[in-house]
Amino acid sequence: MISRRFLTLMALSLMGLSAMAQQAGDVLAAARKANHYFMQKHPDPTQATFVRKVRPSSLWTRAVYYEGLMALQAVDPQETYVDYALRWARFHQWTPRNGVTTTDADDQCCCQTYLDLLPYAGDDAAKVLPIVRDNLDRQMASGCHNYWSWIDAVQMALPLYAQVGQATADARYMDYAMKAYRWTRNECGGGCFNEQTGLWYRDADFVPPYREPDGQECYWSRGNGWVYAALVRTLQTVGKRHKCYKELKADFLTMTRAIAACQRQDGLWNVSMTSTHYAGPELTGTALFLYGLSWGISQGLIKAKTYRPVADRAWQGMERICLHPDGFLGYVQGTGKQPSDGQPVSYTSVPDFEDFGTGCFLLGATEYYKLLSKR
Repeated sequence: MISRRFLTLMALSLMGLSAMAQQAGDVLAAARKANHYFMQKHPDPTQATFVRKVRPSSLWTRAVYYEGLMALQAVDPQETYVDYALRWARFHQWTPRNGVTTTDADDQCCCQTYLDLLPYAGDDAAKVLPIVRDNLDRQMASGCHNYWSWIDAVQMALPLYAQVGQATADARYMDYAMKAYRWTRNECGGGCFNEQTGLWYRDADFVPPYREPDGQECYWSRGNGWVYAALVRTLQTVGKRHKCYKELKADFLTMTRAIAACQRQDGLWNVSMTSTHYAGPELTGTALFLYGLSWGISQGLIKAKTYRPVADRAWQGMERICLHPDGFLGYVQGTGKQPSDGQPVSYTSVPDFEDFGTGCFLLGATEYYKLLSKR
């Protein structure tokens, strides 16, 4: 005979699963809302941007949006998402911004989505990887490893080298990329990564003796978010058996501890992570931190007991404080390199570029959705 206690426990378990499913559904609905707002506002993905000057839609800000869109496609497959991305990629002929001779990571970022689109590319599929390889081969042939002189570049290019390395089974790509990563980490300006704090200086301009007006070191939220996201995207691409996995995982874990320690009570992070200067909430850094935290918990790399509350607070803050009813995203700092850029950052402020903010939001939301949906 089945005991009453057993039936009660089963009922409570089912109620818990139902609540989790509802919460996951709410997260997916929020992601859809933010993406719908963006696609409705920008119905033509080929149209150039006009912020101070004309820029093609293959620039890095738009490329980050497509990273988020492909993440949404992975959990919420929609023909409209794929068609929108394919129109964009085909218009740019599957080529880095400024052509195959570029060595600028910002130009190369779009290629991450080009490769993600291979299953949908049809007759174009055969030419995509050769174009991307041509660009990376030219960069590697230079023999220089000091191109990534700002930490944003790690996100724009490191995962791309990982993708090409996996697609070709050619170790040269990650060998080169790891040398470039180590140069940024250990040598650029004396080293952009502070192993003691677990956080990154944006570039050589912010390595000490630089200080914020309140005397604290400057750790820019979105810059650290870029590196954190790059580590996730690279680790999940190369896999646990790759020789670089242990090294990159160690940096991911060090960053995780530091990031969690800086979280605000409202769940978001300051623009300047450890400083009271420009101490307001900011979405893009928060979303990238949520992306990494959710992935790390799902993979068992970080303890859910410790970091799940951090992820939960981050999402609650993003949804409650940043997401407008129509899908517009508030508290998005515009483009720049430091906390003072793009100020003031508020619920209603419109950044110079909205696309990368939406991309960051989608990355964080979809990875958190997967965490909630995991049984």
